[in-house]
Amino acid sequence: MQGFIININKVKDEDLIVTILSKNNLETLYRFYGARHGTINIGFKIDYEIEPSAKSTIGRLKDVVHIGYKWINDYHLLRLWQDFLSLFFSHLKDAENLGTFYFDLIDNASNKWAKQNPKRVAIETYVKLLAHEGRLHKELYCFLCSKEIQGEVSLIRAFLPTHYNCTHTLGIKREALNALYENHSSLFLSDKEVDRLWRILLEGL
Repeated sequence: MQGFIININKVKDEDLIVTILSKNNLETLYRFYGARHGTINIGFKIDYEIEPSAKSTIGRLKDVVHIGYKWINDYHLLRLWQDFLSLFFSHLKDAENLGTFYFDLIDNASNKWAKQNPKRVAIETYVKLLAHEGRLHKELYCFLCSKEIQGEVSLIRAFLPTHYNCTHTLGIKREALNALYENHSSLFLSDKEVDRLWRILLEGL
């Protein structure tokens, strides 16, 4: 089966507890340390098998094959990707019955990561996630004072809308925000706005 590594914890003797987002599930597996094992890391897409354990509820990760991205050797792209993928662990670790949405969402983003500004890809992907989970606030009322927002919109964590005067953070043009929300396109966002939304995204999904 295939999946994306979204978390790794080191345990005794350099063994690892690995969390993998597969097509339908979140798998927590044990990987024994060994010289024959290839390097794995957060963000990697792998093909793997699960060996059940008689002594533990955690299965063993085995027969790992790294499915490399064309951009895997670009340190800048890889670091941004790892920062983005690691957000999914805390967001999904207690979820049940994931279905294919999250795997397909990440897989689609990985195919675009080197073709566009990766921060824009991440922001567009996140908006799709918010819409899927019913958390995308298209009605622009301030999260802090509950009054309608006129003009530019300041966003906080989870892309919650606020007035500039309530948070004193960078305002986003309403037209650009509408395009992002309706068409999942960051085309009309400036690079400065994209950097601001990326920093918000890193606060958590």
